Amino acid sequence: MNMTFRWYGRGNDTVTLENIKQIPGVKGIVWALHQKPAGEIWGKEEIKEEIDYIHSYGFHTDVVESVNVHESIKLGNEERDQYIENYKQSIRNLGEYGVKVICYNFMPIFDWTRTEMFHPLEDGSTALFFEKSKVDNIDPQELVKTVSESSDLSLPGWEPERMAHIAELFEAYKEVDEAKLWANLAYFLNEILPVAEEAGIKMAIHPDDPPYSIFGLPRIITGEASYEKLIAISNSSSNGFTMCTGSMGANPENDMVQVARKYATRSPFSHIRNIKIYESGNFTETSHYTSDGSIDIKGVVEELNKQNYDGYVRPDHGRHIWGEVCRPGYGLYDRALGIMYLLGLWDAFETNKEDSQ
Repeated sequence: MNMTFRWYGRGNDTVTLENIKQIPGVKGIVWALHQKPAGEIWGKEEIKEEIDYIHSYGFHTDVVESVNVHESIKLGNEERDQYIENYKQSIRNLGEYGVKVICYNFMPIFDWTRTEMFHPLEDGSTALFFEKSKVDNIDPQELVKTVSESSDLSLPGWEPERMAHIAELFEAYKEVDEAKLWANLAYFLNEILPVAEEAGIKMAIHPDDPPYSIFGLPRIITGEASYEKLIAISNSSSNGFTMCTGSMGANPENDMVQVARKYATRSPFSHIRNIKIYESGNFTETSHYTSDGSIDIKGVVEELNKQNYDGYVRPDHGRHIWGEVCRPGYGLYDRALGIMYLLGLWDAFETNKEDSQ
């Protein structure tokens, strides 16, 4: 298990690389050129500048999250081929600098959705929260306003240039159902996967968050059946998954231990986090500790350990604790606690294996 930490870059994150270096066991930084609009080529010079800076702190830069997919590609309109060519060049450029995994998603308009960024929990902390009935009834424009006002920092998946055209995007997606979105994903993958193979990069698609339709928009990466459908598109060694226990696990029908058992070898990158799911369909982020949520985090780590998983792992969506002022879900303290819990589980399972030999 190769422990990493997601970082949003200089001037765009309250957490510094100096802070992260003090968390035991962290080997790499999950990074991106967050200032780049979706669809633009990632240039070699700007890639090198960011990688050199991260390397100066002793971290590897093997994982990029995310090279965002332009909406034209998801919509399958006449502009998609140019944006796909741009995406291919970004893959080539990243491969030249040793990147091994690119995490991406294929969610229409919104990369993720929550109704509260700082929902109070019983222990006095706050966390990201999803209220299903509110999403079922809210005007998406109001949700955009709520999220945009939640932080002074940019929020991935909610880029201002995208949100400025939300009405037009919703109109365009009226012609796109699940079958069409799958066809557009297949077109994209068949174009980029040969390039990714040549560059030595594994493409790791992230589950939809939450893993079901919202606002009438199609969602397609939602559970085991969608993983099988993705494999059917291409069995390329570069066609993989980002296993996210909190995103896919937000649907209680998805057994994340079973998902880890079946698909760990296809998942070069894993996000491990816990959520508490309520009967109403609401859910809230919790600590990573198994007993605090609805996801069997201990079971997931045990399954990964059984398979001697050597992929990249990062904690995800921590609470906001000890008065920390930070990007919603991405503070330092609770994610650091999450790392220590995950590494503690891993060490315990390693010891059990040694004792049984």
